[in-house]
Amino acid sequence: MKKIFCMLVCGAFLHTGFAQSLPKWAGKARKAVCSVITYTKDNKILNTGNGFYINEKGIAVSDYSLFKGADRAVVVTADGKELPVEYIVGANDMYDVIKFKTATDKKMVALPIAANGAANGETIYLLPYSTQKTVSGNNGKVTQVDSIANNSVYYTLEMAASEKTVSCPVMNEAGEVVGMMQKGSGKDGKESYALGIRYAASLSISALSFNDFTLNSIGIKKGLPEDESQAIVYLYMASSQLDGAKYLSLLDDFIAQFPDNKEGYLRKAAYYINTGKSEDYSQTENYIKKALEVNTKKDEVHYEIAKMIYSYRTAVNENEGNKEWSYARALDEINQALSTAKEPIYLQQKGDICFAMKNYQEAFQSYNEVNHTSLASAATFYSAAKAKELTEGADLKEVTALMDSAMAFFNKPYGKEAAPYLYERARVKTADKDFRGAVLDYNDFYDSMMGQVSAEFYLIREQAEMQCKMYQQAINDINKAVELEPKNLEYLLEKGGVLLRLNQLDNAIATFKQIITLDSKQAPAYRMMGYAEIQKGNKKEGLKHLQQAKELGDKVAESIIKKYSK
Repeated sequence: MKKIFCMLVCGAFLHTGFAQSLPKWAGKARKAVCSVITYTKDNKILNTGNGFYINEKGIAVSDYSLFKGADRAVVVTADGKELPVEYIVGANDMYDVIKFKTATDKKMVALPIAANGAANGETIYLLPYSTQKTVSGNNGKVTQVDSIANNSVYYTLEMAASEKTVSCPVMNEAGEVVGMMQKGSGKDGKESYALGIRYAASLSISALSFNDFTLNSIGIKKGLPEDESQAIVYLYMASSQLDGAKYLSLLDDFIAQFPDNKEGYLRKAAYYINTGKSEDYSQTENYIKKALEVNTKKDEVHYEIAKMIYSYRTAVNENEGNKEWSYARALDEINQALSTAKEPIYLQQKGDICFAMKNYQEAFQSYNEVNHTSLASAATFYSAAKAKELTEGADLKEVTALMDSAMAFFNKPYGKEAAPYLYERARVKTADKDFRGAVLDYNDFYDSMMGQVSAEFYLIREQAEMQCKMYQQAINDINKAVELEPKNLEYLLEKGGVLLRLNQLDNAIATFKQIITLDSKQAPAYRMMGYAEIQKGNKKEGLKHLQQAKELGDKVAESIIKKYSK
């Protein structure tokens, strides 16, 4: 570090080789300018450059290219103190600027940001990094002011600069910072450029920054968004992409930044319960307790706890994991939430918990209450229908009525989002023996899926069509099922059965022979083929096939043999 410090001191003298006297504010202002050193993963120096503080709490700015690829960084203040960079606050590669936070042992000397930018023709001053109490710099004129994003500007300056002055502050006559020196200069060396400080100061982390390529090109930890709601979304995005240690560290940062927000504590509770380690269970309870302490709306916390326990319990087998995290406890938590506020989302959660506990009557009651609120949707009516159907002694017509209410949220022609509800209503109608109504729903389902359906769908629709004597449609559907899965014995047997029932005996026999070719031990195929032969008048051949079915264990074949052997 001594060698680096000497290099920096020498660099400071080089900066002032062309220097001129600066206004009296420079003596104090120089303390805000620092040297920045970035390191690779193997702790080798990556880059060195400049930066300066714009906030007494340790917020500083520099050039992004200095940090790209860095795994850690430190700053060396004008007083020679080395401070680590704790996290990145924002970055932009196009304007080559970065904003970061360093450790602090006291209030940092920071440059005041000018309320108004520099005007064309205004005199400005370049304040270099210096470890000397007396600091010299350079001055010049603003020759052009261009507007850029974030209500900021980009300056063209009539002032000599060098690579060693990149990211040094550009000041106005009053000692306020107006810009940050950029790379590049005119051919004659007398023209330079500066980014308006307001752009650098406005950099921030947003909810979507977690996947930002510019930020992810830096290995140094990133700060959280300053906005609380944005920070919560950032946590959500990070939860599936960070390993355990980094995720916990991020949660600690969130708790430090937003100590009165329940989210950090509840997420830590969820993390520890999901490790599956019994030694972590106490940690879970501690963070649950803390969440209840800091949040004034206790019902919200009880709801989150209930949801967390429900998710945990549905993810593990009934007799595994933490026994205290049971559906019964989840129900108790949601009831506590409901005792304070009867929010629709709480009722929905209670319904889900009761459903998981197989308490279908209570689940239906909760879902039904939701259906009389603004939260009502096709999904909530479907949930009510399912709970009603599973309730002992339920009337299927009531279930169908609930599914009708679910379908009322969609308009014809139906799209794919309506398909699951159409399919379920058709199933319920079939169970209630409303076969024609079921076929109509299956037809709408087919249209909503634009014909992209499985072989199983054709089988199910065919069975409903047979029940309401839509024979040609049934034949078409079972043929389509076999076409899609030509070696599926279940579909072939169904096809043979349909043809036999419709007295298309030759086609039926051909289908049964196809089945036996695929599997010579298919007793039902021998039985139905034998019966078909008898119906054609080929009694001897039919009895032979029936005997084969009997030998393969088919009980029905034996009774048919007795009937036709006389």
